[in-house]
Amino acid sequence: MKTSYGLTFALGALSLTAPLNAQEGPPSEPQGGPPPGAQEGARQGPPPGVATGDIVFDDTWITVGVGAGLVPSYSGSDDYVFFPLPLIVGRVGGIGISPNGPGLNLDLLSQPPASGPPGAGSSAPSISLGPSFRFRNDRADQIEDEVVLAAGELDTAFEVGVNGGVTFPSVFDRADRLSLSTSVRWDILGAHDGMVIEPSVGYFKPIGSGTALQLAVSGQFIDDSFADYYYSVSPQQSADSGLPEFTADGGLNSLGLTAIGTFDLDGNLLNGGWNVYAIGGYSRLVGDAADTPYTAIRGSADQFFGGIGVGYTF
Repeated sequence: MKTSYGLTFALGALSLTAPLNAQEGPPSEPQGGPPPGAQEGARQGPPPGVATGDIVFDDTWITVGVGAGLVPSYSGSDDYVFFPLPLIVGRVGGIGISPNGPGLNLDLLSQPPASGPPGAGSSAPSISLGPSFRFRNDRADQIEDEVVLAAGELDTAFEVGVNGGVTFPSVFDRADRLSLSTSVRWDILGAHDGMVIEPSVGYFKPIGSGTALQLAVSGQFIDDSFADYYYSVSPQQSADSGLPEFTADGGLNSLGLTAIGTFDLDGNLLNGGWNVYAIGGYSRLVGDAADTPYTAIRGSADQFFGGIGVGYTF
């Protein structure tokens, strides 16, 4: 699967990713999707005209989906490539599951939707906490720029850590949600061999009974090891590519904004079935991620991404 900076925010933890779920907390590369929004609506009670028995988001539910989109070919690239957009999110055995780029966040504190009459959902904040897993194969494949490709492909990283957050329901009306979350992960495969911290602020709001909108503002902080692996140009890489040598340090790496829309095909987000989800966003590389020759000379610090997919909830 293609991994990119944009995808991280779209689905991560969108590190960012999934940051907008009432139960699961964070995107990213991009963290959430349509099902979390539907679950949040369920916790607040169905909209007028929707029977309580129609709600599919009970103790156990799953949404699976598939789609495609466009992202930069590597972090800092101005070339764009297609990427697959698979989706799995839900709650099984008391554990919440949410996407995190090409990976997963698990919420060990996940609780089923509040019971009671429509509109009687709890107004108390909910806490999410659990392990976070993510693959990162930035510049490991699909490098469109021949000069960057000449500098050499990188290894795939597998990051493991923890994701936690708090969600505040009924901020502006009874059905919306405001979520604060942070994911911290470390590479365990010895690729970048560093640490990534991805905080995010997310807002969810249903629009009628069949549409929901999620917004996330996300950031990414990296350590020196991560920065050196992805953004430094070593003497050998300089000789192979013709790019000037560059030494990168860690710090604030990027800021991003992601929007996710969910459209239920039968007009009722709460009863499961088929839905269409669309993702779009913008991120800005800063610091050495923007100054590296891979970005400043061969690419762009402005990163855009978007995708569309179809999901089914049962």
